[in-house]
Amino acid sequence: MGKIELVEKVIIAPEQPTPRKRMFLSNIDLSLVVYQDSASFFDPPSTHMSFNEICGKLYNALSKMLVQYDFMAGRLVQSLEDAHRFEIDCNGSGVVVAAARTDTKLSEFGVISAPNNELRELVAFLHEGGDQETDLSQKPLASLQITQFGCGSLALASCYNHCTLDGIAIRDFEVNLAALTRGDSLIIVPNADRTLLRARHPPNITHPHFEYSKSTQTDNLFTLRGKSGTNVSQSVPENQIQVLYLSPQNIAGLKNKAMKDNTTLKSATTFQVVAAKIWKARSTATCMEDDRVSTMLFPVDVRKRVVPELPEGFAGNALVPGFARATVRELKELEDSCHIRKVREGVERLDDEYIKSGLDWLEENKGAPCMENSFSLVAWWRLGLEEQLFAWGRLKCATPLAVKPGLVMLLPGPQDQGGLNICLDLPQDQMQEFCRIMLEI
Repeated sequence: MGKIELVEKVIIAPEQPTPRKRMFLSNIDLSLVVYQDSASFFDPPSTHMSFNEICGKLYNALSKMLVQYDFMAGRLVQSLEDAHRFEIDCNGSGVVVAAARTDTKLSEFGVISAPNNELRELVAFLHEGGDQETDLSQKPLASLQITQFGCGSLALASCYNHCTLDGIAIRDFEVNLAALTRGDSLIIVPNADRTLLRARHPPNITHPHFEYSKSTQTDNLFTLRGKSGTNVSQSVPENQIQVLYLSPQNIAGLKNKAMKDNTTLKSATTFQVVAAKIWKARSTATCMEDDRVSTMLFPVDVRKRVVPELPEGFAGNALVPGFARATVRELKELEDSCHIRKVREGVERLDDEYIKSGLDWLEENKGAPCMENSFSLVAWWRLGLEEQLFAWGRLKCATPLAVKPGLVMLLPGPQDQGGLNICLDLPQDQMQEFCRIMLEI
């Protein structure tokens, strides 16, 4: 494997001065003060465009973007009003961009439609700080690395602090970025006002909230001390990331079996069916005791569920954890249709009052997504990231670069095959059992 060499590393600031202000972060934002890496891949540009030109278009587009997305150029700081909260100091410090080259062809990096260790090189120049604890007030909220391969293909990798944008807002951000590289205007005008998701005063918790738990860690999700070990190298999974491919035929078989087993289940979405099966398979494969309650979390977009609805272009976190809970014995013994119903109920319970009760619960308990006998399932494939057209070409594939323990990601299957890739972090023996259960009809 050829070495990736740094061409340059620059700080991109807003094109024009932006107002100095402090930006409130909601309790949803603050439950996700972690950095997340992903990469988008492109074929060689169809029209001749030098790497210099490509970098110039990217830098120029980002500097324009940061006028509208001024908070992305800021830094996380302790709130002036509450020492137990973060807020963003919109100080125009900018984002970091690294440009890199390698003689290696993209095809030599293996499968790019799912995380693999080789792809970690695509953010190598964004994580040069090593393992030391990082003061978040000094760390950019977004960094990007653009890499040109020996074959002319490109990768645009990003490292965002999740408290700034959820998956839907990142998609909007990158749609805008693509448009500006082409010389067009913003397509989606961002609205980053998170006060719309402020907890009530006084808090009024009207529901039990099994999707959250009180935080016992101060170096991971909800951070109370203003400093956090945020380098990716500290949270790289110990086990090899495992990938199971579910073909369209596999998915159709799971749906047909659920309908056949229970005629009262009239319909089910692909997500509901696959999620229910993953819940059963992972809880069983990890050898959880039968009387343990297993909780599966899955992000649900609440932009249109709260009253009033969040504005178009909401640029923040509005994905709230839906959940399904059952004992492992129930997961093993009951029909798949029962688990599918629990997944559906996990989405349906998220009405305006439930969501606001959850915000109030987080206000009172300074908590995080449930961490006990639980895992999170993220339907990355539904974000529609593959639709973007940059100046240098259409995005061919996007993938997260790591899958942390306790996370399962659903990614699109190969372009010519359809289906889904299920990515998770399990020891080999548990993965074998997981696959066996997933593939049995």
